[in-house]
Amino acid sequence: MHELILGGARSGKSRLAERLAAECGLAVTYIATSQPLDGEMNARIQHHRERRPAAWGLVEEPLALAKVLREQAGADKCLLVDCLTLWLTNLLMLDNPARLSAERDALLDCVSGLPGRILLVSNETGLGVVPLGELTRRYVDEAGWLHQALAERCERVVFTVAGLPMVLKGKAL
Repeated sequence: MHELILGGARSGKSRLAERLAAECGLAVTYIATSQPLDGEMNARIQHHRERRPAAWGLVEEPLALAKVLREQAGADKCLLVDCLTLWLTNLLMLDNPARLSAERDALLDCVSGLPGRILLVSNETGLGVVPLGELTRRYVDEAGWLHQALAERCERVVFTVAGLPMVLKGKAL
């Protein structure tokens, strides 16, 4: 099953994805897209590391997500990607539209055909005010288009608010 788990900051989306991964009975690989660029992000990364089971595999990849998914996916595996919006930010910060387009297209092309369980975590950014700057508006647009395209390709889409999952598409939790 392929699932997209959306929610705002501190909505419980990562915790939900981690629970689903832990309960699925498959070998889990956590694919982290964040980069420890400052002390605050280092603390967030450490918090996520501490709450994950030690038996889970870990791949840290800030850019080439589709490549890692293709390499790691298997019928007997669960891949948990956290998070797509950090991955998108990493690509936007390269200021290379061709690379962003190529990586996004590669993800969209591969995700439906991946074997095993795939949990994709992402921040829903379309619920707030319209950002003032060009880069932040582009980020919101890119995230929205990515979420729509992935929602078409996933069997289940969940929106998480206050730690409560609301299934938008697919089988109830």
